[in-house]
Amino acid sequence: MANQTLFATRTRNQAGALAYAMPAKHALAQYAATGCFSRTFYATGEAQLAEVLRLCEQVEPEFVARTAVYSRTRGFMKDMPALLCAWLSKRDARLHEAVFGRVIDNLRMLRNYVQILRSGVVGRRSLGTAPKRLVRQWLESQREESLFRSSAGQSPSLADLVKMVHPKPAGREREAFYGYLLGREHAANRLPELVRQYEAFKAGDRSQTPDVPFTLLSSLSLTGDDWRAVARRASWQTLRMNLNTFLRQGVFTDAALTRRLAERLCDKDEIRKARVFPYQLLAAFQASKGRAPQEISDALQAAMELAVDQVPEVAGRVVVCPDVSGSMLSPVTGGRKGSTTAVRCVDVAALVAAAVLRKNPKAMVLPFEQNVVRVELKPEGRILANAERLAAVGGGGTDCSAPLKVLNRMEAKVDLAIFVSDNESWVDPGRGRSTAMLMQWEKLRKRNPRARLVCLDIQPNRTVQVADRDEVLNVGGFSDAVFELVSLFAGGKLQAWHWVGEIERVRA
Repeated sequence: MANQTLFATRTRNQAGALAYAMPAKHALAQYAATGCFSRTFYATGEAQLAEVLRLCEQVEPEFVARTAVYSRTRGFMKDMPALLCAWLSKRDARLHEAVFGRVIDNLRMLRNYVQILRSGVVGRRSLGTAPKRLVRQWLESQREESLFRSSAGQSPSLADLVKMVHPKPAGREREAFYGYLLGREHAANRLPELVRQYEAFKAGDRSQTPDVPFTLLSSLSLTGDDWRAVARRASWQTLRMNLNTFLRQGVFTDAALTRRLAERLCDKDEIRKARVFPYQLLAAFQASKGRAPQEISDALQAAMELAVDQVPEVAGRVVVCPDVSGSMLSPVTGGRKGSTTAVRCVDVAALVAAAVLRKNPKAMVLPFEQNVVRVELKPEGRILANAERLAAVGGGGTDCSAPLKVLNRMEAKVDLAIFVSDNESWVDPGRGRSTAMLMQWEKLRKRNPRARLVCLDIQPNRTVQVADRDEVLNVGGFSDAVFELVSLFAGGKLQAWHWVGEIERVRA
């Protein structure tokens, strides 16, 4: 087979160094798995949006549809799948309708979709006939209590959505509910029981705390007992995200409740249903460390061990190379005014490395910036502890060839090398047609002809340091779907078309 890398299109990455351009399909997949339309180290949210829209025009609408479904159902993204679904509304009505229900799977996603349509970025500023019908049908398919529980949020609010699409009330209870949302005259005695409980609670009746999300109660004056009731009923994600709030409000002074909440945090079924990113557990652990009870910290660490269950156990010699350079200190989901995550790219890279080491105790870990950085890790240690050690080092320039140079000097035997980086290598620019990383990889492959390389990119990008070929997988994202792909690839079950091929298998 011809060496595909030799025929890859050479370009410059965002750091200005030699790289290879991803084909349009792969580039769109990369943005769909990592893009949050926020400022990253190298690009603004506006630049990401423009690039995604340009890529959509370069591929078939069917691939856009499949990517939207993959991004939501496997990558658990929010803004990107809503954008791709909205884009389809102007390009292919059949595909738009086919993927709508699979992408728009909760009220938050519906808000994102409507907000994008009305912004004009996909070529329309109003919903139009088909989108309005789909939104109306979605609202009509939901129970009143379900809608009410998810009604916190604006731009647009649930009331705004009702005004836009004019759903027909199916019964007196739905009619009263819509009147309540819109601030119109309504039969209060016909409201859903949950809404009546909520309104009574707001009016001062504290005999029963309504079973509604934390966001609907947090603005009210709550007692300690109220807060404990809220914590008992919180969803798994709400519990994870509000540990410090519950700590401030005295929830953890109740020892029995603390034990119960700790058990929930590390419950395997709840973790799976919550579709949690491993890095979100890292964020909760870091935010509550030293403040929350030890039971809660232990539960978060146990939850992490469960959340990375998809990490492959690979037969043979494994090397994992987390990028700890300066650009990796930027927020993993980009910077947003008022809502920037505290978790950095380097935290995610370190977390992946620690998880691989946990499942593959003999793996070699080579953190790198412009050089390889030595860090002492304990394979039997907890994932979060090793991740913190890794994330605490580095900060220099980026040379993705550095770990491979070390392996070549050692004449090391390698079956699988995993890189976790933003791919913006620039310290060693390479020579001629080849990046430095490619040259070092080719040298390693001469000694290890069966070796495979996985390059996991955790930032929006459209260049790579080694282009896809039979033994090279470039993949983006930070959900456990990535671990599944690595496992398939390491076992020889993912073919040369790799990640894009997996997305093309998605039913559109």
